[in-house]
Amino acid sequence: MVDIVADLSTLCFESGLADDEKKLLYLRARSAGLTFCGCVIKRHTAKIRKPVAPGEDYDLRVGILGMGHLGKQLCLALLEKTKIKPSHIKISTRRPELAVEFVHTEVECFFDNRRLAAWADVLFLCCLPSQIPKVCVDLRSYLAKHCLVYSFTSAIPVTRLAKLLGHDYILKPKYDVVSCDTVDVWLSCSHVASAIADPLLIEASCPLTMKGGISLGLNWVCAVLYILLNICTSASLGSSEALLLIKSMFKEKCGDTVQLNAHSFINSSYASSLLSDEPFPWISLMDAQIRETPLLRFLSSSKSVQQCLSAAYKSQMETPAK
Repeated sequence: MVDIVADLSTLCFESGLADDEKKLLYLRARSAGLTFCGCVIKRHTAKIRKPVAPGEDYDLRVGILGMGHLGKQLCLALLEKTKIKPSHIKISTRRPELAVEFVHTEVECFFDNRRLAAWADVLFLCCLPSQIPKVCVDLRSYLAKHCLVYSFTSAIPVTRLAKLLGHDYILKPKYDVVSCDTVDVWLSCSHVASAIADPLLIEASCPLTMKGGISLGLNWVCAVLYILLNICTSASLGSSEALLLIKSMFKEKCGDTVQLNAHSFINSSYASSLLSDEPFPWISLMDAQIRETPLLRFLSSSKSVQQCLSAAYKSQMETPAK
């Protein structure tokens, strides 16, 4: 489709702005960057699968609550860039009739937050901060214990969200933004599903090496790794098997250089007594995001492991989910 106004400067958004207002144009790029990073990192999280026995098939059930700009971009990214079946993606929104983009797919769209909460393995909250109290009332008591709730609502701290939901298995990125000269890198990512193929944007969105004035702390990375550990625990995998499974994610890019062991994840006294066929204890995601954990200390002290994590992230973003 040709943009017939592309070269008409008087019709550009910027032409009607006063000089003082033009100084705030960088906020458009920052907003685009946060949307892009939110969607690609959510997409990365949605690729986490429960370990299954050979020959078994298990598809993650992904729920999206809210069908605004972020919810639509996330759904498109999941459909186009992962192998999650459309029938395993459901959306709850106050205006399901507006989700015309998904009519031709098997994605089911309705307005029933409780139904979505009871069904989903991973639930993405893509609603406005003002809607959170009402949404949490709907979801409370309907979330399964191991349902991962991923929130992109920056105005609500994860501790407050946990109290509202009565649920503590929550992952929430905490972005820091700073002024910089490279913020315009995000202006090319208006359509997330297509922008994911851009190596420059993949590089800029990597949690450990973010660019464009946006950064994400190590606590988020630790929380994702603890999610992997918890999935292994829920599948009753022994600690040795769980560590092998997690290390296999990095082996393609880093070989055997990532020396993760039980002491990397849990305190030394517990790790020393943990048997190889005994599952890891269930790890609190709340603690992983707001406290100093053994894994945070380990990653903070090892730049080589951080580099391997970055390489694994980029590799995962460049290929469909296995």
